[in-house]
Amino acid sequence: MEYSKLLDLATDLGYNLAMNGAETFRVEESITRVLDAYGIESESFVIPNCMHISIEPVIGRPLTRMRRIGLHGNDLDAVEQFSNLSRRICQERPAPEIAAKWLEETKAHLRTYSFPWYLAGNFLGALGFALLFGGDLKDSLLAGLCGIIIGLISRWMERLGANQFFRTIAAALPMALVAYIANMFFPSVRSDAVVIGALMLLVPGLLFTNAMRDIIYGDTNSGINRIVQVLLIAVAIALGAAFAWNFTSLIWQHPPVTPPPVSYPFPSDCFVCKLLLECFACAIGCVGFAILFNIHGPGVFLCMLGGMLAWAVYAICLALGISEIGAYFWGAAIASAYSEVMARIRKYPAISYLVISIFPLIPGSGVYYTMQYAVKGEMELFASKGMVTAAIAGVMALGILLVSTCVRLWSNGRRLKKR
Repeated sequence: MEYSKLLDLATDLGYNLAMNGAETFRVEESITRVLDAYGIESESFVIPNCMHISIEPVIGRPLTRMRRIGLHGNDLDAVEQFSNLSRRICQERPAPEIAAKWLEETKAHLRTYSFPWYLAGNFLGALGFALLFGGDLKDSLLAGLCGIIIGLISRWMERLGANQFFRTIAAALPMALVAYIANMFFPSVRSDAVVIGALMLLVPGLLFTNAMRDIIYGDTNSGINRIVQVLLIAVAIALGAAFAWNFTSLIWQHPPVTPPPVSYPFPSDCFVCKLLLECFACAIGCVGFAILFNIHGPGVFLCMLGGMLAWAVYAICLALGISEIGAYFWGAAIASAYSEVMARIRKYPAISYLVISIFPLIPGSGVYYTMQYAVKGEMELFASKGMVTAAIAGVMALGILLVSTCVRLWSNGRRLKKR
């Protein structure tokens, strides 16, 4: 048996999963299952920036491979393809050379959206969430333009090799400047809705989701590492937008920091009409994010459906008198359950559906208003809004944790019964 080639195969497969945004447990599990399929005992240790795999051949010295993981991608289609390849290798157990050829073929046939489609994803994502968070048509279109600005700067910074913290500041600053300057010349523009919608493009939804799922599966080091990255990116978003706010404040007095009023083309007490409009906005935003995360085919529609379902559950819970925190919990729990069901129906990783489905619930507006209160020196409001935003993020994590843990226990129970 060619142990070295099999170890190289498992390492390359795990590396490609990690580089495209797979959870830590999925990377480790794929490596272990591939080597187990060939009767090789192995140990793998993966954290967000490094992976270490070792095996003990029956005869000979132990073999070890270590790979450094660079800046992570957000290519969920690639995660799906490499996960499918892992299952295929485990089922068919081909010769190492053939399996390595399959890996190269998979890499060569990965699908990616063109640059114009990438910009379209930024436009739709910002437009949809600006509409969801209180903007009208002109605000949403301006948010879409700001989303394109974010896309152009992010891609440019990425090519220059800038780190994610600096990329986030560089993208948030000019986007917010455009929104605030537009409000200077056109007072009817709701700059808050524009900025919130566009800033959703910078919110690290995949990092947050992966952190929760890593913690579920016992990869605490990786989970904490990702949470720290999430917090740093949130700080970068706040810094970029705050600088734009301060700069424009030197030449123009901003309006008070209050959520923008919502104006609907129907009676404001019509819950069903309001819910349908919000679900429509969610659908637009989720399609944009599906493009940005490189999801193709029916997956785009299913992700859109998941986002609409999560928001509908949240809105219905509020209408029934459930607290805002409770509504976020049930919305996140339903999004997680939906993702687990879709993953088993389509044989794809649950993360492909979960990361898009929970985006409408991510408290982007909370981060924005927390930053605004801090900039204006309103520290009581800053502390209050910051605590509410942190509570929302925590209760969403709890909803995801609860559902994913129950599903994992159920899967383990079924596996034990088959033995």
